[in-house]
Amino acid sequence: MKNTLRTLAAFALAACLVPAAFADEAAIRKSIAERLPNFPKIDEVSKTAIPGIYEVRLGSDIRYTDETGTYLIEGDLVDLRTRTNLTEERVARLTAIDFKELPLKDAMVWKQGTGERKLVVFADPNCSFCKKFERDLQAVKNVTVYTFLYPILGGDSPEKSKAIWCAKDNTKAWRDWMLKGTPADNSPNCDATALQRNYAYGKKHRINGTPGLVFEDGTHRAGAVDTDAIEKLLAGNRAKPQS
Repeated sequence: MKNTLRTLAAFALAACLVPAAFADEAAIRKSIAERLPNFPKIDEVSKTAIPGIYEVRLGSDIRYTDETGTYLIEGDLVDLRTRTNLTEERVARLTAIDFKELPLKDAMVWKQGTGERKLVVFADPNCSFCKKFERDLQAVKNVTVYTFLYPILGGDSPEKSKAIWCAKDNTKAWRDWMLKGTPADNSPNCDATALQRNYAYGKKHRINGTPGLVFEDGTHRAGAVDTDAIEKLLAGNRAKPQS
């Protein structure tokens, strides 16, 4: 009998707590929608480690609010005990890339040596740092490079990207442009929707600059690095073996 009573009490407590949690989320959504009619769509509301403070997730963007949705906080949440930027960690998880699920059909590919190591590069044809990075890559051994055209710098970047993508041998057209400065020939129109898909994928995963690098373990970073740094990053960010 006592065990039955304890079980009933536990269920009763849970029944009280669960609606409260949902009530907080509903109240937050309602309050923000009423106060900020043009606020982006809220994908998720969840508790943080701080009592009374909630995370409001908008895609991969993070905001914070109180339990009534009266205050909106923009900025990073930092655990001062460990000096950990909790917001950065959360965004990193939200934007993590599964290398095996990358749409490699939308990339140009070249290989050096055995090609056993893999590297993905999001690059703009007008990016001077991308050109330097491409030159430095020539000294890296045993690597397969997948380049996603990512024309985000404006100007004629979209036109150059389309000309390269539509070239008969787009990998050669890309490397001729980046390494030698030889522009791609005006090719006949082709299906260049890959460029739109690249843009959407990059934005979803917060690839906000070029070159944007993605390693086998899903780690990604922005900015060109020299040959020695490339070697270290390739060695330190290999895909983990399946257990």
